[in-house]
Amino acid sequence: MSLRDRLASDAVYARAGAGVLYAPLSDPSFVRAESTLLRTFEAMPMLEPFAGAGTAAPRIFELRTYESHSDRAALNKLAMFNAGEVPIFRRTGLTPVFFGETIVGARMPSLTYMLGFSDMAARDAAWAAFLKDPGWKTLSADSQYRDNVSAISDIILRPTAYSQL
Repeated sequence: MSLRDRLASDAVYARAGAGVLYAPLSDPSFVRAESTLLRTFEAMPMLEPFAGAGTAAPRIFELRTYESHSDRAALNKLAMFNAGEVPIFRRTGLTPVFFGETIVGARMPSLTYMLGFSDMAARDAAWAAFLKDPGWKTLSADSQYRDNVSAISDIILRPTAYSQL
């Protein structure tokens, strides 16, 4: 019997996972699943659940992936985050949940991070503050960090009622 078969016959699992297992077509839990393995950044080695995690508090998440055209460029963008970009995020209201370098998965070389916000207005205000921040202007003007990102994907997510984040 496969793991999937055992889980399908487990009543406790079915009850606990009902929100995902029995989601209606009109409100799916996910469209497709994809696996990626990330290694944390030196500047943020642990996942930090967003305020209101595990509650029904309204919140949104922004999941951003930066692709690079070479390993050198990807490592250099990682160095930029570790050199001071993460503290600038925190100072300007871009609340990190995690940062990770892709070590297995699609679209390598890349890094992915997630930010949490109470709503879209808070997100927009934090990004505006970030772009005006003197520390960001100095860091982003540093010639050693130019041309590190070739593509950015940006997805806004809303947590489900059972989200641990």
